[in-house]
This record gives sequence, structure tokens and C-alpha cells, in this order.
Amino acid sequence: MANQFKKASDQELIEAFQKTQSQLAVGELVDRYKKNIYTTIVMKVKDKHTAEDLFQETFIKIVNTILAGKYADHGKFLPWAMRIANNLCIDYFRKNKQINKVSSKDNLEWFEYLCIDYRNAETDMEQVQTANQVLHLLDHLPEVQRDVILLRIYADLSFKEIATITNVGINTALGRMRYGLSNLRKIIEEHNLVMR
Repeated sequence: MANQFKKASDQELIEAFQKTQSQLAVGELVDRYKKNIYTTIVMKVKDKHTAEDLFQETFIKIVNTILAGKYADHGKFLPWAMRIANNLCIDYFRKNKQINKVSSKDNLEWFEYLCIDYRNAETDMEQVQTANQVLHLLDHLPEVQRDVILLRIYADLSFKEIATITNVGINTALGRMRYGLSNLRKIIEEHNLVMR
């Protein structure tokens, strides 16, 4: 039965969960998208424990919405779930009034989610240093540019999906990505950083 859910579409999993409240069906949805959603949340809040709480809250909200029959399949499940996660992050920042003030003391905990393929110790250190630099540089971007880059690179969403999640037009999302990357290049040049 669990194997049946591995091959099921998102909509089939949602329907199975609505009909039977099968933990296997909702568990498969969580497994499919936990990396994308959790990585995006942790990159926004920059705190592993807060990210875990917001990730759980995201899926509780998803489950409650599905069980209440309020989920309408207007597209893909992931953009809808990402919108919920994004809104919960915004609510978290509003509640704690810590926008752009949250910082992580241990960036290394994120690297297990960045899918880095380590080949040897030297390459390992170079990639960790580069990833650290990129994460630090993203903090210098305006929030709207940083969000688009995080959703595109780390959540692997299309610009159409990003536009839906951030409530802007697709051209605005594309422009924010372009300006964000341009600003990253300027920061790298201004600080004479070497990206490997």
C-alpha cells in the first residue's frame, strides 16, 4: 500500500487523505516536499529550531485545510504549500519584529540541505566556504530579491510559481531575480571576493 502512494500524484494523495485520513498518503506528501519547504524556511529565518517549528506548522495548516475540504486543486501542490510556509514566516517576523535581524551562529547545519556533492576534503572545504559566502551575501540583498533567489535556487520553483507565492506578476519576479543576481555580483566585486 505504501508503494502505491509513492507512485500516486499529489492530487491522488490528497484525495486518499480526504477519504481515509491515511497517514501514509499525507506522509508521502511531506516526504516529497520537505526538502524544498524546509530549506526555504531555514534560509528565511536562519534558525534551525524556528524553521522546524514553522515547517511543522506549515504541514499542520496543510492537513487541516485538506481535511476541511478547502483545498482546491488550482495547480501544483508545492506552490500552494510554499505560499503557506512563506505566510507563516512573514507572520513569525511580524510577531517577533525581527525582520533582517535573525542570524545563525552555525551555518554548517544548512549544508545537508544544499545537496553538495563532496568529492574530497579539499573540495569539501572549498564548497562549504563558497556556500557560506553565498548565504552571507544573500543577507545583503533587499528582502524581495532574496526571497525570489531562495525560492528559485533552493526551492526549485518556476518563476510562475514564485510570482503566485509572492503575489506579484511573473515579470516582477523575473526582474527581482535579475536585480538580485546583479546586486550579488556588485557586492562580490566591491569586496574583491573570490567565488570558487
